[in-house]
Amino acid sequence: MIGDLLWSPAENWRTSTRIGQYMSWLTDTAERTAAGTGDADLEFDTQGDERTLDYASLWQWSTTDLEGFWRSIWQYFQVGEPGTDPEMRPGPEPGQGPEPGPEPGPEPEKMLAHNAMPGAIWMPDVRLNYAEQALRRRGPDPAIIARSQTRGDQTLSWDQLAEHVGAARAGLQRLGVGSGDRVAAYLPNVPETVVAFLATASLGAIWSSCAPEFGVQAVVDRFSQIQPKVLLAVDGYRYGVKDIDRRDELAQIRASLPTVRHTIVVPYLHTQPVPGCIGWSDLVAEPGALLFEPMPANGPLYVLFSSGTTGMPKPIVHGHGGILLEHLKVLGLHADLGHNDRFLWFTTTGWMMWNYLISGLLVGSTIVLFDGDPNAPDASLLWSLAAEFQVTWFGAGAPLLMHCAKVGLEPAAMFDLHQLRAIGSTGAPLSPEGFRWVSKTFGPQVMLSSISGGTDICSAFVGGCPAVPVWEGEISCRYLGAAVASFNEQGHPNEVGEQGELVITQPMPSMPVGFWGDDDGSKYRLSYFEAFPGVWRHGDWITFTDHGSCVISGRSDATLNRGGVRIGTAEIYRVVEGLPGIDDSLIVHLEDSNGGTGQLVLFVVMAGHIDDQVITSIRAALRQQLSPRHVPDEIYQLSSIPTTLSGKKLELPVKKMLTGSSPDDVASRGALRRPEAIDEVVAIAHRRRGLAPQ
Repeated sequence: MIGDLLWSPAENWRTSTRIGQYMSWLTDTAERTAAGTGDADLEFDTQGDERTLDYASLWQWSTTDLEGFWRSIWQYFQVGEPGTDPEMRPGPEPGQGPEPGPEPGPEPEKMLAHNAMPGAIWMPDVRLNYAEQALRRRGPDPAIIARSQTRGDQTLSWDQLAEHVGAARAGLQRLGVGSGDRVAAYLPNVPETVVAFLATASLGAIWSSCAPEFGVQAVVDRFSQIQPKVLLAVDGYRYGVKDIDRRDELAQIRASLPTVRHTIVVPYLHTQPVPGCIGWSDLVAEPGALLFEPMPANGPLYVLFSSGTTGMPKPIVHGHGGILLEHLKVLGLHADLGHNDRFLWFTTTGWMMWNYLISGLLVGSTIVLFDGDPNAPDASLLWSLAAEFQVTWFGAGAPLLMHCAKVGLEPAAMFDLHQLRAIGSTGAPLSPEGFRWVSKTFGPQVMLSSISGGTDICSAFVGGCPAVPVWEGEISCRYLGAAVASFNEQGHPNEVGEQGELVITQPMPSMPVGFWGDDDGSKYRLSYFEAFPGVWRHGDWITFTDHGSCVISGRSDATLNRGGVRIGTAEIYRVVEGLPGIDDSLIVHLEDSNGGTGQLVLFVVMAGHIDDQVITSIRAALRQQLSPRHVPDEIYQLSSIPTTLSGKKLELPVKKMLTGSSPDDVASRGALRRPEAIDEVVAIAHRRRGLAPQ
């Protein structure tokens, strides 16, 4: 499992990175900061008169003394009460020593009043507002830089962002929006969406968004659950060179959401107003005071939705305090983001990575937005943008990075990317080939942070860190405050090298406040705590290595298990998609109800036509590299693999289609990247079962 060492922390990481500074600050204030509950103390390495921390010791403390660790995050990032405007500490320049530690702001009496899962109670006496923390920075420097294929570039300074949020806040108030009301957005990744979100949060209202490429039913399935008072939308958008009108879809959505009293339209593709709707310019026509409604830490900030590929999308509620602390930690320490950074993650507003990207504002970073086709005209587009806008932190889904590797793209040779210091990957396991491509293409100065988490926590459990190495094909470390473990089927911890269920054994502040409408919490408990009472089961396979890294090998509910050999689907994809000419793949295991080995069905996407030679090469590669039991019984060619808009492969829905389920019962076409892809699967399912096409 141990691959090559691809990247190592800089020699001066203790002074040149924010996590290094944080460790030094902890060392200097250990007696005050690490006291916590008294259950655990920080363990330091002592050399002469110097005391230092290593990452493993810091992680251990962060997951055992939850009170002490999360209080240190509050203090270090100077989280203030409503009405205060603490000055954010800019990040250090390379080579500079640590800055003086910040003075702690007013703190909660208890960070964690009830340590249990489910039911943890974070900061019960606190009142705060996420938007206030996101808008602490002021000045003429850019807060948002945006590029769109629909219109020209836009830039908002920190002062302008605050001004626009104040005006949007006043506009929403005029429409009767207040604390607890829901504001839903059918908007792309543009500055107006960020402004509307922050304005909504400042009022204590609750935000939710879908990307405009979502179909009508997919939008209604989501927004109807939360009964929004206000809907924001665009009239259309351009994807590459194709204009996509959304006025008819908007009319259908409005007709299906009877609670919506006002619809606000951002004129994006067209210049004519949409009848019966308020124009964006009217919403922000009058300036407004930038005030912030004090909210409980568990007060709802936004509702994110699960993919909905196996049923109605789950409405996952996240709170102001939990998201604030988690994103300060993950972006400030693990991503090492600060005032001098420009942060781009390619995402749409229908993926949790949009919320993650916007939280770059919390640490004073400039966020870079892109709306459009990342492959128009070719795969170099986003790298060209990163060079032009001097992006320092670039993130994307693993499939995008793997596509760049497949086509032999060399961005560092094509563009001036000297300022780039980190590349992030998520959405699917990144293969070892993807790791090698990043390392070879960008060199030792760029850290690869392959992360894994989910909409459920709107963050990651595991990922990269400037204080630990990057190994080929492996996620570098467990994140601070994330008590990640690997459990066997009996609920006992696995040894290093053994694959098991990814579980979380201690609460995290960004775990959901709950599901919308799930008043007794039964659906929430069933989703995460049914398998191992009191322990969060996430639904991924994880294996730890002997140097602290880990490998995520796919969803545990889509795993392949024939004859006692268990292999995650990601391992299949790594082998198949590494073969010449194969661009994508999806595999499912159809179990035998009589206890037999069942059948493995593999789907592939390739430029040419599949023939016996290709099929033989696939089977030979899987037999040699994995096991004879994981050679597929049937191999079919598709024009595209069915995925969600965020790139998640529809393994379970495809499996259900092959066993007779209706596609409309197991997948929402409006939430798929290419809805027609499931029609090909259905046709194959009918052929396999000897049925006439429908």
